[in-house]
Amino acid sequence: MFDTRGELEIETLLKLVLGLVAVLLVLEIIGAVINGLTSLLGPFALVVQFVIAVLIGLWLLDRL
Repeated sequence: MFDTRGELEIETLLKLVLGLVAVLLVLEIIGAVINGLTSLLGPFALVVQFVIAVLIGLWLLDRL
C-alpha cells in the first residue's frame, strides 16, 4: 500500500494560503465599498437592489 499523504510542498501550501488571504482582502474591500454606497444612497438602497434584481431576471430570460 502506498502512502500518498504529505506530497504537497511547503512552497505550494504557502502560495495557496497567500492566495486565500488575497481573496479575503479583496472581499473585505468590496464589502467596504458596498457599505459606503449603501450609506450614500440611504432610503433608495432598497429600490436600487430591486432594480438590479429585475435587470438580472430580464437578462436571464433574454428580454434585456
